[in-house]
Amino acid sequence: MIDRTHQPTIVAVSSAPGRAGVAVLRVSGPKTRFALETTAGVLPPPRVATLRTLRDEAGDEIDRGLVLFFPGPTSFTGEDVAEFQVHGSRAVLAALLRRLTALPGVRLAEAGEFTRRAFEAGKLDLAAVEGLGDLIDSETEWQRRQALRQMEGALGLQAGQWRSALLEAMTLLAAEIDFSDEGDVEGPLQGEALQIAQAVLGSLRQALGSFSMGERVREGFVVVLSGPPNAGKSSLLNALARRDVAIVSPVAGTTRDALEVRLDLDGLPVILIDTAGLRESADPVEAEGVRRAQALVERADLVLSLRAVDSDPFRMPADAATLAVATKSDLAGSVRPDEHAISVANGQGLAELLSAIVARLRGLAQGEPALLTRERHRAAVAAAIEALERMAASPGAPSELLAEDIRLAVMALERLVGRIGVEDVLDTLFAGFCIGK
Repeated sequence: MIDRTHQPTIVAVSSAPGRAGVAVLRVSGPKTRFALETTAGVLPPPRVATLRTLRDEAGDEIDRGLVLFFPGPTSFTGEDVAEFQVHGSRAVLAALLRRLTALPGVRLAEAGEFTRRAFEAGKLDLAAVEGLGDLIDSETEWQRRQALRQMEGALGLQAGQWRSALLEAMTLLAAEIDFSDEGDVEGPLQGEALQIAQAVLGSLRQALGSFSMGERVREGFVVVLSGPPNAGKSSLLNALARRDVAIVSPVAGTTRDALEVRLDLDGLPVILIDTAGLRESADPVEAEGVRRAQALVERADLVLSLRAVDSDPFRMPADAATLAVATKSDLAGSVRPDEHAISVANGQGLAELLSAIVARLRGLAQGEPALLTRERHRAAVAAAIEALERMAASPGAPSELLAEDIRLAVMALERLVGRIGVEDVLDTLFAGFCIGK
């Protein structure tokens, strides 16, 4: 347990920077009560918003605002916490920060320091901390839902259930090892332990199967525009992004490198990528662009295979997940039955194409938000699965060896929620948070 009585008290603006109607300034630490009494007078009742006049060291008024006090340990950080809700003026915030940081034992917070203190106090496990960071960064409805589930402890709760079951299996094996000659220990204990481990193994495999989708929702589905030169890829990118991202030219080979745009399509996070036209080229720069385009097609969640209606048919690799699109439908030409006909010039078919893209991506993202959303989660669960698969493949082996496999699986789950072995990821994780969080 960390001794928190001698930690410095930290203060930071928790609302977004810039001019606003209201700004929130947060304080946490052992000097919180002193900071409140010095700046706002008598300590307000816990968790009751109280209107107070805030004063500087000379007694002059800084501002009038709402003050809240959250006594520890029943606060976000586990320490005494205060919030000042004041007018969102840069001058007001600067004066209030200057007043508070002049108090002994009070300093400006570092990035993510409030959340780190919550983690160290056991208020959040590591997976919930990651969910909080993802929630702050979420841009679409699906990202918000997934991050909120993580922040509310879904992964930590499930990991706790896995761990409890495995500890029960370890207890059975320990009983068989230590008390096998005792009359009050009866039954095939190793068999019971194996049954419990098998059930956990099945649940872990199911969770691991959702990782790819969890990562996609967190990072964004990759949708690649592909096809021959002058198929209208850059025009479609600009139309879907509703701004000029790519240069549009009748000259073939204008796009040499991949251009990315992040979109929110009906709540789904999408990374839309324009690529070089697929053709043979003696130009080494264009040839490299074509090579990169082909590589993007191979890893895309969905490929929009474009061709102009007045051009020859164009086929993508058979293993690519594609939507065939016939562009420039305002011109004379033919549209095949499997193609979505669109015209960027007059907007024909764009709404229908967007609906088709969303439907295909929603088909990939069925069910509840994924439990595993980061590579760290995948690695920990994969390590637990490996240990339990080794155990499951060794029925009748000495119980000591089976217990060791369970112990390794439990350690992997403890790394998952931050109980052990996560010091190397903490600094990087919390550095990604904003100062006031």
